[in-house]
Amino acid sequence: MAIDRRREAGGGGRPLPEENGSVPGAVGGGAAAPPGPPPANAAGAEIQALPVPPPAAACSPLLLDYDGSVLPFLGGLGGRYQRTLVLLTWVPALVIGFSKFSDSFLLDQPDFWCREADGQGNWSGTLAPIHANHSGNGSIFLPPGLPTPAGGNASECGCREWHYRIRAGLVQNVVSKWDLVCDSAWKVHIAKFSLLVGLIFGHLITGCIADWVGRRPVLLFSVIFILIFGLTVALSVNVTMFSTLRFFEGFCLAGIVLSLYALRIELCPPGHRFMITMVASFIEMAGQFLMPGLAALCRDWQVLQAVIICPFLLMLFYWVIFPESLRWLMATQQFEASKELILQFTHKNRMNTESDIKGVVPELEKEITRRPKKVCIVKVVGTRNLWKNIVVLCVNSLTGYGIHHCFAKSMMGHEAKMAITHNFYADYYTMAGIALASCLAMCPVVGFLGRRGGLLLFMILTALASLLQLGLLNLIGKYSQLPDSGMSDSVKDKFSVAFSIVGMFSSHAVGSLSVFFCAEITPTVIRGGGLGLVLASAGFGRLTAPIMELHNQKGYFLHHVIFACCTLICIICILLLPESKNQNLPENIPDGEHYTRQPLLPHKKGEQPLLLTNSELKDYSGLHDSAAVSDGISENTTANGMK
Repeated sequence: MAIDRRREAGGGGRPLPEENGSVPGAVGGGAAAPPGPPPANAAGAEIQALPVPPPAAACSPLLLDYDGSVLPFLGGLGGRYQRTLVLLTWVPALVIGFSKFSDSFLLDQPDFWCREADGQGNWSGTLAPIHANHSGNGSIFLPPGLPTPAGGNASECGCREWHYRIRAGLVQNVVSKWDLVCDSAWKVHIAKFSLLVGLIFGHLITGCIADWVGRRPVLLFSVIFILIFGLTVALSVNVTMFSTLRFFEGFCLAGIVLSLYALRIELCPPGHRFMITMVASFIEMAGQFLMPGLAALCRDWQVLQAVIICPFLLMLFYWVIFPESLRWLMATQQFEASKELILQFTHKNRMNTESDIKGVVPELEKEITRRPKKVCIVKVVGTRNLWKNIVVLCVNSLTGYGIHHCFAKSMMGHEAKMAITHNFYADYYTMAGIALASCLAMCPVVGFLGRRGGLLLFMILTALASLLQLGLLNLIGKYSQLPDSGMSDSVKDKFSVAFSIVGMFSSHAVGSLSVFFCAEITPTVIRGGGLGLVLASAGFGRLTAPIMELHNQKGYFLHHVIFACCTLICIICILLLPESKNQNLPENIPDGEHYTRQPLLPHKKGEQPLLLTNSELKDYSGLHDSAAVSDGISENTTANGMK
């Protein structure tokens, strides 16, 4: 028993020297061997016949240190082939931007009025539709010369034919095609649900599949199916068919977004990961800015849907030109495929294999017969620190995207008096401009403060904007009612708009940075599942917008209060996260566990740090067994066998 414990403490699977003193007898003889030492050749044959358990044979540390050995050997981002692959991950971001913001045009609630066959207006009452656009100012449009409709019940929609004025650049959209107004207005929100719910399920499922079969198959199959479902959406015959197909379109779009995000992260060295990701975000926002012009050119929603989906046809060539993630192949110990891909990299970059100073290729040849070792995201439940980091970032992502809708409604106005404009394009570009400014501010802030410091700063700004909007505006509203206060409702509205802009600015940065942060601290073997969780949390945050609109903004204040409390909790939890700036990506779960949190401010000279660094961190899981084996371990050896 003591021998087995000494073997475990030593960290190796080979027998200790004193174990070789006695060798079991021959199986066929049935008698024990003499106590004297056996002949050298017999002992050697007997020892070689002892099977070595596969789990005890550890993989070469050189192959698991991708950022320190494999990536420098391939030239980092200096190789032409690597730069080409990064460019190929950027190009689809423009089309992804079109797809994500297509709901603002396909499902925009237009102005409408009743038009009878005899040409006389037959008004059925004040029928204010449920607002579906960003501005929230959709209403019954009164043609010139017609009187204002008298007050009535919104359920009295007895009109047979409606006339629409669409403000999103289209002549016809989904709402006007199937008359989704009055009692049918709820179907618009179900159509919005379908895309977001498809994205949520897609992120969760395709993330796990990407960890099991690879990023490249998920990307290619998602492209194939989004072409099928996306083009079929344009041929929908009713709103039920439209909503169902939009769910599957969102599911496939999630697979494309997740696989490209993971491939982009895993291609880059530590110093370039953030900027490469931000370039993709800027290209996606370019699609958001170009979307109104594309809608004005297409004029019809079916043509617009087909134009958005057709560029994905070009991504079918990725099956030929885009390889599997080499980092994922190495982390899952698929060394035969890794060797072929490394030779492909060296051939494309016109490199000489003699430049392999650390001997990556010879080590690959030694380990080439090793069986692949793939991991599912559920394994993170048994970890001590990794699952907490992922949960914290998921809550941050949910809070950032959820409270963003609260600020947007406060600025654009769920009441008419708080709306700053009644122009669809002004509202749309205001939202897009705030998102662009947020991404531009993230670059210097994260570069200076790091991932954790930047996330903490933007979350503090979000919490301040939310609390001031909830508390200070109510105080201003009370003083404005006093006759001698000198305040008016316009002062309250201006403060509300100012706080909303700051809140939208910071909450967008919180959501985006949480996704990137999670991609960095999640190990390569489960990075797809970790990304799926944090992106699905962001989808749940976005889902609050159509839910509130479906309930006609009932419970809006409580909704804002809940997310404001979440921001305070997130500020405390962010302090528990590690810092991943300029650090190598973790390749397996033990690497992810060894990510330590560091103080926000650097240590003063001569000051003793209170937190361990990565080099000082040790695994103390075997402390309970240390007393039993202390007599067999030297004084200079730790509990896990490390010097």
